[in-house]
Amino acid sequence: MGLQHTKPSRVKQANILMLGLDSAGKSTLLYKFRYKDHFITMPTIGFNVDMIETSKDFTLTFWDVGGQEKMRKLWSNFLEDTDALLYVVDSSDKRRLEESRREFELILKNESIKNVPVVMLANKQDLPGALNAEEITLRFKMKKYCSDRNWYVQPCCALTGEGLAEALQRVTTFAKQYSRSKETFTTLKET
Repeated sequence: MGLQHTKPSRVKQANILMLGLDSAGKSTLLYKFRYKDHFITMPTIGFNVDMIETSKDFTLTFWDVGGQEKMRKLWSNFLEDTDALLYVVDSSDKRRLEESRREFELILKNESIKNVPVVMLANKQDLPGALNAEEITLRFKMKKYCSDRNWYVQPCCALTGEGLAEALQRVTTFAKQYSRSKETFTTLKET
């Protein structure tokens, strides 16, 4: 009986950048993705990093960066090597939607994130008056600002977990596609 040689499996990894205004629910979402549990979170000063294995051969590294005004000035430092952008919006806070849209637009104009796929999470769907995915799509001019990349708007609620499995699946799919396209591009450049 001969020995069977199996190739060692190489786990692929993708970097997911989580951005959004302060109090949009980024850290709560990250904990819910990771632990399926509710955590009391404090405003993120700086950033949180967490890894989530989405399949036996694919891991996502989430970079959850604080959304206070002073932190937003640093967002561009996190854009390089991003395989997907997860932008979180408090869809019930109509006062700050325009501010959030402006920040989103600024990020998308950065060359470092050109063609990077976007999943926008319309969070806090459990609150009265929360805008649905269609309304968020229109308010954030997704078709205009994301015409050069894959994008999707996912309604969700970080507290109940509603919509999070779908969001994680979409982010994983987009990140896999994007990292494959980067590998292909790099291979073509080298030949």
